[in-house]
Amino acid sequence: MIINPIIILGVGGGLALLLLLIGIIISITSERSIVEERLGQIAESGRVIEPEKRRATATPLTDWLNKRVEGSSWAEKISKNLARADIKMKPGEYIALLIISAFVVGLIGYLLGGRSTLFAILGAGGGFLLPGLYVKRQQASRLIRFNDQLSDMLNLMVNGLRAGFSTMQAMEAVSKELPPPISDEFRRVVQEMQLGVPMEKALDNLLRRIPSDDLDLCITAINVQREVGGNLAEILDTISYTIRERVRIKGEIRVLTTQVMYSGRFLSILPLAVMGILMLLNREYMMEFFKPENNLGFPCGYVALGLAGLLIIFGYLAMNKLADIEV
Repeated sequence: MIINPIIILGVGGGLALLLLLIGIIISITSERSIVEERLGQIAESGRVIEPEKRRATATPLTDWLNKRVEGSSWAEKISKNLARADIKMKPGEYIALLIISAFVVGLIGYLLGGRSTLFAILGAGGGFLLPGLYVKRQQASRLIRFNDQLSDMLNLMVNGLRAGFSTMQAMEAVSKELPPPISDEFRRVVQEMQLGVPMEKALDNLLRRIPSDDLDLCITAINVQREVGGNLAEILDTISYTIRERVRIKGEIRVLTTQVMYSGRFLSILPLAVMGILMLLNREYMMEFFKPENNLGFPCGYVALGLAGLLIIFGYLAMNKLADIEV
C-alpha cells in the first residue's frame, strides 16, 4: 500500500499546527514567568531552586536551540522583545515557533495554490513573519495599558511617600494594590531589590522591559532625587498631573484615528481575501496570472502581482502615518 505524500505532509502540518496552538495558549494563559517564580521563591523563602527542577520544563529541541543562540545579539534582541510583550518563552522556543509557523503556513499555501512552489514560498515567508507581528501587537497593547495605569501608580506612590513610606515600600504597595501589567512589573522590581540589586539597576531593567517615555521621566526623577535630595512626593505629583493630561489627550486622538487605522487594515486585507476566494472558486481564472505570454516569454502576472503588493504596502503605511500623532 503506497501512502500519498500529500497525506503525510497534511498530517504532519496538522500536528505542527496543533503544537503551535498549544504553545501559544500556554504562553498567553501563564500568569507568571519562570524568572518571576524563581525570584519570588528565593525572596520569600531564601532557598535556591535545584537545577533539576529548573530544567524540568525544557525540551531537547528548545534546549539545543537555546545553547546555539545563547550569547548572540539576535538572542538578546529576541529576549528583549518577548519580555516587552510579556510572553513567557525563551529565544530557542521562539525560533522553533518561527520554523513551525513557516512550515504550516507554507504547507497551506502549497495545497491551496495547486501545489505551486511559489505559493509555498510565499506562505512560508508569511508564516515566518506571523509570530513577529503577534509579538509587536502584544508589545503595543501592553505599553498602552501600562501608560494608562501610570498616573494611578504615581498617585499611590505619592500618597505612600507622604504617609512616611520609603520608595521601596511605596513600590511594594503598587505591586499589591494595582492590576496587571503595572503590578507585575513593580513586583519584579521589588523582588530584584530584595535580592540585592541596586534600585537604579532594577529601575533600568524595568525601563528595558517597558520602553515608555513617561516611565523614563518618572525613573529619572527618582534617580535624581536619590542623588541630590528633594521632595520626591511633590515631583511625582507634578509628573502625575502631566501624564494624566497626556493620557487623556492620547485617548481622544486614538478615538478619532481609529476609523483611519481600521480602514487601512481592511483595505489592505481586502485584495488578499478576494484573491483567496477566487482561487478557491475559479482556480483557472487566477492561474492566468502565472501563464507566460507568447510575445514576452515571461508571465506578466508576476509583475502585476508584485506591483499590486507594493501599492498595498505603501497605502497601508501612508494611512498609518496619517493616524500616528505624537503628543
